[in-house]
Amino acid sequence: MGCSSGKLVPEPPKGGVHAEYVKTVFPNDYYITKFNEVPNKGEYSSPYSQEGEGGQGGRRRKPAKYRTRIDPRVLAKYDIKALIGRGSFSRVVRVEHRISRQPFAIKMIERRPGAATIAETELHVLRRVRHTNIIQLMEVFESDDKIYMVMELATGGELFDRIVAKGSFTERDATRVLQMVLDGVKYLHNLGITHRDLKPENLLYYHPGTDSKIMITDFGLAFARRAGDDLMMRTTCGTPEYIAPEILCRRPYSCAVDMWAIGVITYILLSGTMPFDDENRTRLYRAIIKAKYSYTGEVGMENFKGRKGRVFSPCQA
Repeated sequence: MGCSSGKLVPEPPKGGVHAEYVKTVFPNDYYITKFNEVPNKGEYSSPYSQEGEGGQGGRRRKPAKYRTRIDPRVLAKYDIKALIGRGSFSRVVRVEHRISRQPFAIKMIERRPGAATIAETELHVLRRVRHTNIIQLMEVFESDDKIYMVMELATGGELFDRIVAKGSFTERDATRVLQMVLDGVKYLHNLGITHRDLKPENLLYYHPGTDSKIMITDFGLAFARRAGDDLMMRTTCGTPEYIAPEILCRRPYSCAVDMWAIGVITYILLSGTMPFDDENRTRLYRAIIKAKYSYTGEVGMENFKGRKGRVFSPCQA
């Protein structure tokens, strides 16, 4: 992302990580599955013989080996189809419900310092929301070493990838995308939730078609205000190119930081390049603080490709 690293994440809270709410019941059809019965592990053979991250040839064994690390009590309910994503402390697999045959995605997060904090934050947010433009949490499993989040499956890919493929969007197409993003963000803000990491990589298409809806995802850096909380936030976090000036200046900030990020996304959609872009992070932050940018219309994707996936450990901006 123009830096050796790609994301500022908040430090874990003092006194340890608490995820007691994982054991509570979601409203409506959201629910928690507790691990009470352990099925016979011998009943589960690898589903990766025909598909998966390994593809063809000798690499097929890699997903099969990974399959054995999934808790068998999850496998009792879902048939694992393919590994579709991975992070430093998480994996995402495409699954199929064994009875209904409906497809879902399961995000598996390891219970490690930092990763558990992000999982706790994401769960706290997702159990409160239900909106067509926000990824839906369906069910949660927990074990001693992992949290398993069963979620809607979005098959259309990231907005990032469509920008790369198209070069830039027409104003009509950009308006349609932004309207959906704004509808979702308005809903979040009305609930007192600030995303704090809006970017094209965290906006997914529900299906590959041109008429697909956009879904907001990845709430690991989100802030959900509780009763009695200050309206202003102070944690320095986010992805450098999308961070608002007030965050960089270490000033208290509001949910308006999400609107700044949407402005950056709008610029990218229309021009095919980034408004703030520098390999040197100090110069990048200075440009953001001064709001120093220019818009010359469609430029192309030469300077935008290869800009995702660089995640780093917590640091000071």
